[in-house]
Amino acid sequence: MLRVRDIMTTDLVTVSPEMTVREAMELLGRQHLGGAPVVSGTTLVGVVTSSDLMTFAAAISGVPTQRQTSDDLSEPSLAEEVTDENDPASAFFSEMWEDAGADVTERFADVQTPEWNALEEHEVSEVMTHTPLTTIARDASAEAAADLMRQHDIHRVLVTEGDRLVGILTALDIARAAADHRFTRRTYVFNPGAEFDERE
Repeated sequence: MLRVRDIMTTDLVTVSPEMTVREAMELLGRQHLGGAPVVSGTTLVGVVTSSDLMTFAAAISGVPTQRQTSDDLSEPSLAEEVTDENDPASAFFSEMWEDAGADVTERFADVQTPEWNALEEHEVSEVMTHTPLTTIARDASAEAAADLMRQHDIHRVLVTEGDRLVGILTALDIARAAADHRFTRRTYVFNPGAEFDERE
């Protein structure tokens, strides 16, 4: 019988709960992964997927060029400031350009200058799926793992010993095993005075 331990992946890419959302997105992109377990020390605490990260990033509103302070909140809006009927129509937009953010000219001159990135303000712990997670033991059968994935409509299952992560089994691992005929059961029947007979 084919066991989970025979086909699981043990070379794992993990993230920590304290990693920023941006760092996690960059890691998954670099490694071409759809998700990763979240491990604190040696304890499995969750899982984060690229879908989780993209959904979170899409929900963040547009990022200003500088952080807003409490002083900024008390200032009148540009629309309130530009109320004089004698001002030219372009005055409103001139005011907007002047207030476009700190050191606009310098930012245009040096495109490598980093902008404030809201994804660096949030951690994986805010985005990840927390425990309880769908896990399986390393000695379970590969068929049981496939059935577990089907029941929960997932593409990967975490392999654990207690609360320690020891591997990951993906739908692709199971597909590879099936393509290599590793699920085939063979029965050998011995008849006295005859050759071995192999049956599938």
